[in-house]
Amino acid sequence: SEAKAQELHVEVTICIVDESGNLLFLQKGDSASLNTIQWAQKKARHAAFYKSPSKDAEDAVKKGNMAALAYPEFFPNQGGLPIIVDGQILGAIAASGAKSEIDEAIAQAGIDALLKK
Repeated sequence: SEAKAQELHVEVTICIVDESGNLLFLQKGDSASLNTIQWAQKKARHAAFYKSPSKDAEDAVKKGNMAALAYPEFFPNQGGLPIIVDGQILGAIAASGAKSEIDEAIAQAGIDALLKK
């Protein structure tokens, strides 16, 4: 993830959580905004809790599912991805600080590196 962020010339915060949403790793880019710390954690916790990309939540809200905003750990902002191996969720990774689609690409690069894709 860090290499992808450097390749794209963006400063982000990268967060990894376990399957229960507990923080395992957090790294803030030197010039990344402080709010990216909380946003990255929220994106990762959403992905772990719901076992789905945080973009799914963003799409649900865009389609009018406002009730979902009351769900625990629900965070409708692209950039968080579950880490799933052989159907088992191991945790989640997220990035925050760039455009949402770039945040997700950075998170995906981390998963790809982990799984050696």
